[in-house]
Amino acid sequence: QVRLVESGGGWVQAGGSLRLSCAASGRTLSWDGMGWVRQAPGKEREFVAAMNWSGSRSDYVDSVKGRFTISRDNAKNLVYLQMNSLKPEDTAIYYCAADQRRTVAPTTSLETYDYWGQGTQVTVSS
Repeated sequence: QVRLVESGGGWVQAGGSLRLSCAASGRTLSWDGMGWVRQAPGKEREFVAAMNWSGSRSDYVDSVKGRFTISRDNAKNLVYLQMNSLKPEDTAIYYCAADQRRTVAPTTSLETYDYWGQGTQVTVSS
């Protein structure tokens, strides 16, 4: 059984930083493209960041470029999202997701992801 578990969320003031982690059990993440997706209250889920299986390429939604960084540690079966210069509009539940296709391009389509975590809340106050 594949399980993804996010951690690292919390409350932070605007301008602050948080680092989210995604740990997997039941599956070796080094085979998968990984992504972070968020859902703000009353809104649909939104792609945030993705990295391909090898770690050679990443992609971001425009609103987080230059502030967020996705990374992975395949030896530890972990994926991270470093979030800097946080803004109130970044407030959302953040989910990690795994795409079992081994593509060169990072996965930006939410429908393509095969496995999802339960999410971690990030709240940014102004």
